[in-house]
Amino acid sequence: MADSILGASACIWRGGKVLLIKRGKPPGKGLWSLPGGKIEFGESAEAAAVRELFEETQVAAKLVQAMGPYEVRRDDTVIYSIICFAGLYVSGEAVASSDAADVAWVYPQALGAFELAPNIAQAIAEAAKLLKL
Repeated sequence: MADSILGASACIWRGGKVLLIKRGKPPGKGLWSLPGGKIEFGESAEAAAVRELFEETQVAAKLVQAMGPYEVRRDDTVIYSIICFAGLYVSGEAVASSDAADVAWVYPQALGAFELAPNIAQAIAEAAKLLKL
């Protein structure tokens, strides 16, 4: 039976671009993703998304609406269930920190140039609709 891990991520927009990080550690090392990670004990999904966003990018944002959950399976041993929050940039200069190896603000039309983690393109499209971008 697979272990289940709850996670949260943030799909943050600024000037028509979405913020991506390149994963610096497993799972998904080398893939481009949304800032996010595990929800810690006693932490809400929204609080985890805000914390992970800042830890990985030094960016603060206003989270607008939850999306998902999105499911990611790893080797039939782990299932990640991720709540993603659509949001808008507030402050901070995006720099790779913590688990992120790189960061980029990307126009949705340019996503094809990035090797994306599972469900990322879908989450970005849903966030754009929710935020009316």
